[in-house]
Amino acid sequence: MPQQSEIETVNDSTPMDLEIQRVVDHPGVPADEDLRRWAEVALDGEGAVMVNIRVVDEAEGWALNKQWRQRDSATNVLSFPADSPAVNEARILGDVVLCAPVVLREAVEQGKEAAHHWAHLLIHGLLHLLGYDHIDGDKAEQMEAREIELLARLGISNPYQ
Repeated sequence: MPQQSEIETVNDSTPMDLEIQRVVDHPGVPADEDLRRWAEVALDGEGAVMVNIRVVDEAEGWALNKQWRQRDSATNVLSFPADSPAVNEARILGDVVLCAPVVLREAVEQGKEAAHHWAHLLIHGLLHLLGYDHIDGDKAEQMEAREIELLARLGISNPYQ
């Protein structure tokens, strides 16, 4: 599968080392440019960071969810925060894994534009790498508010309505 590693610039001053890995090639999967743009919005103001985004099929999504969350199904997004020292002054945030068939199926089931659902889930995963969580009510509200704010910057309406 093709892999790309590029250094992008967020707001002309924040370097973002982003690697995009694709295990699936499906017409409903966003282009790398879209994934980069959405990541830039989520990581704006975070300084120099390194992130991997992996788009997988249902088998890999299921296997990862089973191994790391003990759930016997594929899920839409998984985040794997890194526990590594910085490289060339860039914080290594970790990996976000998006399961293409699940994301696309959910978009249809929820009546959402597929690109909007992809953007939401990528931002959701990246926020997990930044330390956001939705375990308890207060933290969940903070995370949802941040997601809504970032999606609004992209012209995407509140996904929770």
